[in-house]
Amino acid sequence: MVSATAQVLGPRPHATSPAAPLVAAFTRIERERMAGMAMLNPRLQVEAIGWRRWQGHWLGALLSPWFLNLVLVPSGHDGWTPAADGERVFHRFPAGDFAFLGNREPELGEFQSCSLYSPVDLFETQQAGRETALAALQMLLAPPQPVPVPGPATGCGGQAAAAAPAEVPIAVPPQWSKRRFLIGRRTA
Repeated sequence: MVSATAQVLGPRPHATSPAAPLVAAFTRIERERMAGMAMLNPRLQVEAIGWRRWQGHWLGALLSPWFLNLVLVPSGHDGWTPAADGERVFHRFPAGDFAFLGNREPELGEFQSCSLYSPVDLFETQQAGRETALAALQMLLAPPQPVPVPGPATGCGGQAAAAAPAEVPIAVPPQWSKRRFLIGRRTA
C-alpha cells in the first residue's frame, strides 16, 4: 500500500522546465538541513543548468554549494520509471548507461539524480561550476567518438607492413567508473 505522502511526492508531471521548483527545493534544503555544514562552498549558490527534454522527460544539472548532479524530472507518466528514495535506476544515454537515485521533495515531487561532484570545493566560481555542468550534459548526450589509431609503420618503400583498422572505439580503463571517465577524474 502506498502512503499518502508517497502519493503526494510521487511522479508529478512537469509540462514546463522544472528549474524553478528544483532551485526552490534545494535553496530550502541549504537553509534548513545544510546550514552551518563545513562542506558548503561559499562561492556557489543553487542553480538549475541546461534544462532540455530528453526521451519525453526533463534533463538538466543542479549545482549547489555541496554537489553537482545530473537530474531527471518526469514531464508525464508515460515512460517514467519510478524509484524509491535512494533506489538506483539505470538510464541509457548516448555516452552509456548511468545510475540515477530516486528522490522526492515537496516543491518538485519525484525526481532522479546522478552525482557528478560532491563536495564541490574545486569550483572557484559559479561560472566554473556552470561550465562543468554544461560540458557534462554535452558529453552525456554525445555518442562516444572513436579514437583514430595511427596506421601501421611504413617501410622504406612507403608501403604499409599490414592493414590495420582505422579506428578503435574508446574503452573505459577498468580502474575508472563511467562517470569519472565522462568528467575526467580517476576513482580511488
